[in-house]
Amino acid sequence: MDSAPGARPDTAGAIDSVSVLSEDSRRRMFTFIRRAGRAVTRDEAAASVGISRKLAAFHLDKLVDAGLLRARYETPGGIRKVGRQPKVYEPTDAQITVNIPDRRHQLLAELLLDAVLTEGTDENATQAAMRSATERGRQLGESARDETRPGRLGPERGLTACERLLDQYGYEPVRETPTRLRLRNCPFHPLAAKAPELVCSMNQAFLAGYLHGLEVNGVQVVLAPEPGECCVRLGPNDTDRDDGMAQDH
Repeated sequence: MDSAPGARPDTAGAIDSVSVLSEDSRRRMFTFIRRAGRAVTRDEAAASVGISRKLAAFHLDKLVDAGLLRARYETPGGIRKVGRQPKVYEPTDAQITVNIPDRRHQLLAELLLDAVLTEGTDENATQAAMRSATERGRQLGESARDETRPGRLGPERGLTACERLLDQYGYEPVRETPTRLRLRNCPFHPLAAKAPELVCSMNQAFLAGYLHGLEVNGVQVVLAPEPGECCVRLGPNDTDRDDGMAQDH
């Protein structure tokens, strides 16, 4: 699912949201509310599909829990009346896109757009794209570090800390050794196949920026293209051993 206000960031959340819409009455109420262009009451939602108010409330709450609707109390038409205001429902800004394997074309588009808007007089388009990717990765790494406060991160603990973001962004990380991560999925495919030099370099810059922001020591991001996989791998610096026995200090 694309990262939009009110949206869940991961594919699992998108699949959960889609599964909520598999029930016919629930899906029809959701469609009715989206097309209404205003907040809708339980009674209106129930009438739109011909079910009881109680059953409609159950389905509407499921849609709220899935992040597809939001609920609040409001008197329709803005007329104040005595007693409790009725509960009304309206769509969130959630945009659901399920890709298996996971794809992150929106992230790539955002990086390229940022590069275009901020390109300096002393850099070309490719350099601006690399800078944009590096800065976004660094910002995410710094945010993760502020949130988790992991202390000093050597290769092993550093890669463990990285796996959360890698998994969230659809890279499908696999731990080959304690100090080496293989990325089974390219979240930018098939766009990477159309411009591999640009997209793979941006991918490398994005992940290198993340490692820098997270302050991971002894790990480098290298281009190591494999058919059907991400072009990038995370492993020990050339000066570090990769015998599975590397230790954090």
